[in-house]
Amino acid sequence: MTINLPMKLSHLPNSLPLDGAVRIELVEGVPIFRASSLVQGRIEALLIKQKESTLTSEEEKELDEYE
Repeated sequence: MTINLPMKLSHLPNSLPLDGAVRIELVEGVPIFRASSLVQGRIEALLIKQKESTLTSEEEKELDEYE
């Protein structure tokens, strides 16, 4: 028998602790994490820049932390 334990996080991304960065909604009893419109806009801007040119190492790290 296999027991699946909850995933444990070792740290939170720098973007997460900001007030209003993420909200949690319950959908059919399942907690869903949703980015705020400000954070979503930043993620979209980084993804567009990534497609059109090269992200700086700092921007790559930021995008990875959102993921």
